[in-house]
Amino acid sequence: MSTFSTQKQGPILFFICSLILSGLFTSCQNDLKNKEWDVYAGGKERQSYSPLQQIDTNNVKDLKIAWIYHTKDADKSSQIQTNPLIINGVLYGASPQLKLFAADAATGKEKWIFDPMPTILTDNAGKESYGLNVCRGIAIHKGKNNENQIFYTVGSSLYCINSATGKPVSSFGKNGRISLYDNLEMNRDISDLRVTSTSAGMIYKDLIIMGSSLSEEEESAPGHIRAYDVYTGKIKWMFKTIPDPGELGYETWDDPEAYKFVGSANAWGGFSLDEKRGILYASTGTANADYYGGKRKGDNLFGNSILALDAETGKYIWHFQAIHHDLWDWDFPNAPALLTVKKDGKSIDALVQTSKQGYIYLLDRVTGKPVYPIVETPVPAKSDLEGEYPSPTQPIPTVIPAFARQGISEADLNKNIPDSSYQELVKRFRTFKSGPMFTPPSLEGTLVFPGLTGGGEWGGPSVDPETGIMYINANELPWIVTIADNRIEKPAKPKQNNLEAGTFLYTKNCSGCHGADMKGSGNFPALIDLNKRYKALDFKNLISSGRKMMPAFKNLSEADKTAIAAYLLKDESLQKAEYIPELKKKHPFYDVPYRLGGIKQFLTLEGYPAVSPPWGTLQAIDLNNGKVVWKETLGDHPDMKAKGIHSGTENWGGSVVTAGGLVFIAATSDEMFRAYNKKTGKLLFETKLPAGGFASPAVYSIKGKQYVVIACGGGRMKTKASDTYVAFALPDL
Repeated sequence: MSTFSTQKQGPILFFICSLILSGLFTSCQNDLKNKEWDVYAGGKERQSYSPLQQIDTNNVKDLKIAWIYHTKDADKSSQIQTNPLIINGVLYGASPQLKLFAADAATGKEKWIFDPMPTILTDNAGKESYGLNVCRGIAIHKGKNNENQIFYTVGSSLYCINSATGKPVSSFGKNGRISLYDNLEMNRDISDLRVTSTSAGMIYKDLIIMGSSLSEEEESAPGHIRAYDVYTGKIKWMFKTIPDPGELGYETWDDPEAYKFVGSANAWGGFSLDEKRGILYASTGTANADYYGGKRKGDNLFGNSILALDAETGKYIWHFQAIHHDLWDWDFPNAPALLTVKKDGKSIDALVQTSKQGYIYLLDRVTGKPVYPIVETPVPAKSDLEGEYPSPTQPIPTVIPAFARQGISEADLNKNIPDSSYQELVKRFRTFKSGPMFTPPSLEGTLVFPGLTGGGEWGGPSVDPETGIMYINANELPWIVTIADNRIEKPAKPKQNNLEAGTFLYTKNCSGCHGADMKGSGNFPALIDLNKRYKALDFKNLISSGRKMMPAFKNLSEADKTAIAAYLLKDESLQKAEYIPELKKKHPFYDVPYRLGGIKQFLTLEGYPAVSPPWGTLQAIDLNNGKVVWKETLGDHPDMKAKGIHSGTENWGGSVVTAGGLVFIAATSDEMFRAYNKKTGKLLFETKLPAGGFASPAVYSIKGKQYVVIACGGGRMKTKASDTYVAFALPDL
């Protein structure tokens, strides 16, 4: 029995209650402050982390739709990949047709829309629409009186938009935009090459720092990194990812003239920033051409590298090259995430970089030295292609395991199909070259696993800075890379019509991705009903410019494009017209013996991935010790689910981890939005979205209420397209 009397308990209880109420009041006051998502991936460290805790492991099951916003401009094949930003209670995002919009972040009510198309289509006869891009993120430079500057790319134009009005900032460049062609290359003419950007730029002080998305053909613009004045658009510095003579890295190219002609090595996945130290981090892709390197012998710096640059000047600090002489299009798909890890009791300011191969590179972000050993390891180094010399070794991380299966053998093939299909799959498997990682591309076709889309993809990881645990979703899908011999060409008939020529040209240039039957494969769309969507002129412009995953076919003459249009659009009058070939002049450097014959997913007859599930995963990895905390299959294929098989699916977009104990992710082809317990991997919440959420979520609060928003654009993996942003929150009490 208690020895306290009621009289004695009264003052104590009052004091305790006062403390509790005071704490609650202070907590409420803190919660009333808006928590913004004002930088792509939640912060310049690119952690995709939210400190919000209102939505937690106990109540996440109660999430409801708070609001829905429709952009009203989706089409049959459109997508939204944008990670929206939320500042001062306003959400900013991009539509399928790259319109910029502002909406109330608490209600979804539209504030304004900026449509760039009228200015693009009337300027330079449409040149600026070359290579129309997707928009994965925008950047905002904060100004006074809520009049911030929003930067995003449409085609080859970098726009600067006033956040309060939705109008271009006239002082920036020419009427609010600059061309990404300008100040890029002095050695060659790049005016007909694809130059755009798909990822958010990085704001540092009064600079907007930009990477680029370029063609992956033999002839491509260089991927130099550039910084511009946020007020005027004038270039302030440029770092050359393909070095000039006398510059660091130039010696890694065997051909002393290669720098004049080789392109790419571009930071298409954006940047991260150690703002306190003023260090910018970029991760680059392959130097061109992607699959045949006979014209770019050597290690090819700064392709496939993690770069640390002085953010104010662009000067080199350090680099780490993860692939020497890449032949597999294993670009780094995202910028590194910054965090502090503890190793042997010591705190290390580090960066973590995920890759398409499934490797995890953990480096000291000040020195660039590996936290755990990364060992130069012998790999398959013999190519059947004349003039090709793969690197005999590659740097392989140790301690931290790969987060995706690597290399492919017959034992990996999918057995969840009828025996007749399985036997056909085995027979087809044996016709391709297969083996361990880094098996070179070949004329018969080489199986690449993880495939060209990862492993890791552009969604990147989320990182919990409190624990040092990283969360990464992965694709486990094999692809086939086939090389074609340019020296073995079917001689052109002395006289032929556009149908005959178009059939041959389609087979040569297009069937490797879209199939001989034009039914598509994986993320490559079917082309059967193009005549319902395109006229000949529009289609020829599309071939010239490229769009999203499709490159610009600069190698095709006007006559070639007309012939392909006649064939695909089923235009009988155009098909009957005589095809008169045109001889296109090109520099001897681009006269290569081999070209890409085709890339496609390796599938069963039923259309399933050719390897056994899982085909998509989500896992947690403790970067302090390199151990896997948990691993879960991500997503469900409906056919497999009906058989009781939890298969996972291909997935696009990243996750967000929160202080409330959750990992939020959409990304899967089953169009679901899910939340997992970040400690255990237990699935706590899932709901069907209007369309696939092939983007990364954003987490924010308005007046103490927490929201999670995801762009639901669909349009990938043969799913329906949509125009929707959906925000979730807990119901009001």
